[in-house]
Amino acid sequence: MIRKLILAAATVALLAGSAHAADIRVGLVPKSLGNGFFDAAYKGAQEAAKEIGGVEVIYTGPTTTTAEGQIETINALIAQKVDAIAISANDPDALVPALKKAMQRGIKVVSWDSGVAVDGREVHLNPSSNELIGEMCVQLAADVAGSGESEVAILSATPTSTNQNIWIGEMKKVLPKFPNLKLVATVYGDDLADKSYRETQALLKQYPNLKVIIAPTSVGIVAAAKAVEDAGLSGKVLVTGLGLPSELAGHVMKGTVKSFAIWNPIDLGYAATYLAVDLVKGDKGGPDAKLPIGRLGTVSFDKEGAGAMAKPFVYDKSNVEEFAKIF
Repeated sequence: MIRKLILAAATVALLAGSAHAADIRVGLVPKSLGNGFFDAAYKGAQEAAKEIGGVEVIYTGPTTTTAEGQIETINALIAQKVDAIAISANDPDALVPALKKAMQRGIKVVSWDSGVAVDGREVHLNPSSNELIGEMCVQLAADVAGSGESEVAILSATPTSTNQNIWIGEMKKVLPKFPNLKLVATVYGDDLADKSYRETQALLKQYPNLKVIIAPTSVGIVAAAKAVEDAGLSGKVLVTGLGLPSELAGHVMKGTVKSFAIWNPIDLGYAATYLAVDLVKGDKGGPDAKLPIGRLGTVSFDKEGAGAMAKPFVYDKSNVEEFAKIF
């Protein structure tokens, strides 16, 4: 009887050990903590982890949008011996040495939202195609600007933010299709609410005929809308770009923001986590790969190992309050 109990206990211990060994730990690294967009992405990551089973998501990152802070986070995750790192980069190149170190130690690396240079990751997940995002931002501006010549400014995040710079480049490519739009300035709020607010104030002062501010950043678009309202220019200067329904619903109802776009960050975190787990389980990433992302289907990657999740979705008075309840 005692021998049977010992054998039973040993079997349970072995199974428990096997179950623990099967667990996959994914470090989900945002540009910074305390950002509603990335908090929503974390919810999606948790959803994917629960759906897959045996996956733990470690949500960690710097409190400010710096490469140095993310490098510290990466080194901490390496020390914790995670199985994968999924990161939205503050700088495409500065993170490469730390992420190469992670990959050398067998850690799979996915960049998402804002990319890492090819040498620092296996695959990159764009929330949408860069061309569609750039074109949509300009189209949104054109829709609210009217038919006459309109001065437009761009309020971006950091000067080194990978995705912001790519989207601005795509905006400039399509601007000639909208001859009534005149781009007068591109400024940077570093994804900080107070600096983005001050940059908007400066734009309003320097360009009294400014008609539209495009902010392809969830922090910047809110700060710009608030600055416009505080200046008493709501409806005269319009704000558009990329943002969260929960943060912009009030500004939409006031008429400061007529419409804006964003992909679903919940889906983005979900997809990034799925990709990280795919790689850990042995699926091959990189150029021309095609990997599953659960309920969202599959992602096809190009020759540089980059793929797009979906096209952005437009929010306005007709739907923003409904989606504000979600994220």
